[in-house]
Amino acid sequence: MVTTTRVSNANMMTFSEKISRFSLPLFIPMCIVLAFSIIVLFSAGGGSWQPFAMSQLLKIIFGLIVFFIAAFSNIKTWIKSAYFIYAIALILIIMVTFFGDIGMGAQRWLSIGGINIQPSEFIKIALVLALARYFAWQNSVELSQFKNYIIPLCMMLIPFMLICAQPDLGTGISLALITVGMFYIVGANKKWFLIAGILGILAMPVVWYGAMHDYQRNRIITFINPELDAKGAGYQINQAKIAFGSGGIVGKGYMGGTQSQQSFLPEKHTDFIFTMLGEEFGFIGAFMLLMIYTFIVIMLFWAAKTCRNRFGQLICFGFMLNFFIYYFINISMVLGVLPTVGVPLPLMSFGGSSLISLLFGFGLCQNAHIHKDQQLSSRGF
Repeated sequence: MVTTTRVSNANMMTFSEKISRFSLPLFIPMCIVLAFSIIVLFSAGGGSWQPFAMSQLLKIIFGLIVFFIAAFSNIKTWIKSAYFIYAIALILIIMVTFFGDIGMGAQRWLSIGGINIQPSEFIKIALVLALARYFAWQNSVELSQFKNYIIPLCMMLIPFMLICAQPDLGTGISLALITVGMFYIVGANKKWFLIAGILGILAMPVVWYGAMHDYQRNRIITFINPELDAKGAGYQINQAKIAFGSGGIVGKGYMGGTQSQQSFLPEKHTDFIFTMLGEEFGFIGAFMLLMIYTFIVIMLFWAAKTCRNRFGQLICFGFMLNFFIYYFINISMVLGVLPTVGVPLPLMSFGGSSLISLLFGFGLCQNAHIHKDQQLSSRGF
């Protein structure tokens, strides 16, 4: 476990020292994906900055401000405020249940001051932050006792149930996977995962008949046999496969995608933006994006492994899981490997909530990397 030596004020880093520790190998690929997002969204708008590219650019600028604030602030600020941030995100989720705006058959958005936000995107980062705070100073004896996992389970289950009721099964699954991953990282007993898996399998009939909506069941049925309802539930995934496959090796050229430019491809600027990328830039363009994503995950893993304080380690590991789950589910979905769920492609899909929450998460990881050699006092926060 991490030692509990308190750092004196004399050893606190200056701003120039923080700059020198800033991780360019993590920052540069993030910026490349953001730039790629503007390029693809410009094409999605038919070669115009409106309605997608300019709006996304403004959101990126705001998100980068959030990123730099998160990156260069004192790491103790995030330790002290971890539970507060989680509580605010949870309150927003609860507010969605009562006051949320309904769109595309789901109640996921909250209008605040004329700005629509999706709190379910922010709860992912807030949960990672809260779990990192909770587990940071647990010793090996505490981590071996099931009772010490009850509070973290509740941290996940409360927003999980509220989000699934919106309904937003994709985000709910993401929360569960992040929590399971964090439990594994901190060293939870392996038999608990086996028991949870068995209970999950036994609960499937109850979930199928009692908790899922008709359209969600149709998505799974269509996933198994897309031709069963080719013009209905299977239309989106069939068009996605046609668009992506027609791109070939090098693609049809920038703004040359027939499926996307002629509006055969639904949600081309949000959840199915990877398909549009594949149609216009081909296998090469899609593969390059995957390699950048993989490099980002490797850098997040490296940041976690080289961090000497437990809180920073868990922030990096937790966000790495979150980021990987984001793009794994999205890309698997648009390629027909998984059923269709509402999960955006990280840093690429049009939308502010996902983008800003991700940039906040990247900022926290940069903060952990900057303060990687700083030893933190144990329970004095």
